[in-house]
Amino acid sequence: MQVNELSREEYERALAGVTPNPPIEQLGVWQDFEAGIPGRSLWGYVSLTDGDRIVAVAAFQQYETHGYRYLRGHHAPVWAEEPSEELESAALGALADFVRARDRGIVFVRLAVAHELPETRPCLSTVPYDTTVVVDLTGGDDEILSRMKPRGRRDVRKALRESPVLCADETERAAASFDEYYEVMVETAERDGFAPAPKETYQDMISVLGPGHCRVFAARDPEGTLVSWAISTVSGERAVYYYAASSARSRELLATDRLFYFECCELARLGCTSYDLMGIGSDFSPSLLGLNTFKTKFAKDGERPVAPDRDLPVKRAFYRTLVGVRDVRDRLRGSSEE
Repeated sequence: MQVNELSREEYERALAGVTPNPPIEQLGVWQDFEAGIPGRSLWGYVSLTDGDRIVAVAAFQQYETHGYRYLRGHHAPVWAEEPSEELESAALGALADFVRARDRGIVFVRLAVAHELPETRPCLSTVPYDTTVVVDLTGGDDEILSRMKPRGRRDVRKALRESPVLCADETERAAASFDEYYEVMVETAERDGFAPAPKETYQDMISVLGPGHCRVFAARDPEGTLVSWAISTVSGERAVYYYAASSARSRELLATDRLFYFECCELARLGCTSYDLMGIGSDFSPSLLGLNTFKTKFAKDGERPVAPDRDLPVKRAFYRTLVGVRDVRDRLRGSSEE
C-alpha cells in the first residue's frame, strides 16, 4: 500500500473517479470552509494506491487544541470499494507511516474505520456513531411519504392538515444574516443541553459552501416568526441533514414534521436521491439513542451501517498520556457530581 500526496486539482480528479457522490466533508470546498474556523487548517490531500490502482482518497484538516495537533478526516478515507479488514489495516499502517514521516508533530489521526482494528483506539473525544438513517427521495412526494414508518406518515399527514406554519427555502435570507436563526439555535441548545457552535460557523458554512452545496429550510408561524430551521448539505445526489433547531412553540405548531417533509420534497426537486440523517444510537453509541425516535420514523427501511470515527495513534506514547489525562479528568468530574 502506497500513500501519495496530491494537489487539490489532482485530489478532486481522483475523488470524482472514486465516487460521484462523495461525503460533503471530503470536497475541496469543505476544506475551504473548515480552514476558516480558528484552530483548524488544511493539512493535505492523499491517495492510497495498491499497485497502480487508487483504492481510496482522503482530505485531512489539522486541528490544534490544548497544545497538541491531530488530523481529522471526516468520513475519510473515501473508498472505491468497501474495504476488507486486511486492506483497511494495510491502509492505516501506510497512512500512519506517511503522517509520521511528513509531520512529526501530529499525535493521532481521527478517521472513519469500518473494522475494529488493533492499531486504532476509541475516540479520545467526541461521540462517533456507526448507524445512520437514509431517506429515499426518489419517486416523488407521495412515494417519499409512503416509505415512512406508519408513525412517520401519521405525524406528517397531521402536520400537513393542521400546522399553520409556512415552509420555505431561506438559503439567501440566512446567508444575508444568520441572527434570527442563531437565536433559535441558542434556545434549542439551552433546552437540550449542548453548546452551539459560534454564529459565524453556521454563517460561513452557508456562504463558503454556497447554494449548490448548502441549503437552509425554515418554518415560520402565521406572523412570520421563525420557529424551526434546518441546514442541509448537498454533494452530488446525496443530501445530509446537518444542523437543525426549533423553538418551544414549534412542537405545538407541529412545525418540525411539516418542515422535514418539505425538506425531503425540495431536495428531491434539486436532484437529490437520498437524505442522510447523520447518526442514531446503537450499542456502539448508546448516548445517541434519544435521536432514534424522531429520525427512524421517516424511513421504515432506512437504517444503514457506517464506518465510525476511530483514532489512529501516530505518536503512541503521547497518545497514551492524553488518554490517561482524560481518564483522570473524567474520574474527578464523576466524583464532584456524586
